[in-house]
Amino acid sequence: MTISVGDTLPDATLVQLGADGPEAVSMAEKVKGRKVVIFAVPGAYTPTCHSAHVPSFIRTKDGFDAKGVDEIICVSVNDPFVMKAWGADTGAAEAGITMLGDAESAFTKALGMDFDAPPAGLVARSKRYAMLVDDGVVKVLNEEASPGECEVSAGEALLEAL
Repeated sequence: MTISVGDTLPDATLVQLGADGPEAVSMAEKVKGRKVVIFAVPGAYTPTCHSAHVPSFIRTKDGFDAKGVDEIICVSVNDPFVMKAWGADTGAAEAGITMLGDAESAFTKALGMDFDAPPAGLVARSKRYAMLVDDGVVKVLNEEASPGECEVSAGEALLEAL
């Protein structure tokens, strides 16, 4: 079942690279009592993710801050080492966007947002989406029809929907 507006976000453990190595991050703890934007991409460094999706949230970060969003989180089915490097390379980390790896695809599968594209080397990856979560409840969910598109899930589109 795919997550929908009004649903409570499922808990899953994601991973980020901290000062002492990989650190487990509980999604339920991340969103508890907070207003959080979560956007997901099929893969770090992939063309649309790298050149369109992440930059759209860097451009709109101040707008989300003004709307009371506590944190913007980028999720990808990648390891925390790749996510840290990608955050540095795109400027997302410097902009204050949290880069979380869903290495086992547990969060992505719990949302019902997983897909496979073996010819492209993408297995158990995330569909492209963006959502606003308020105290664990999905308030806005914008899912792309195709993983190669970045229109409704771009930062500008989500910001406009708030």
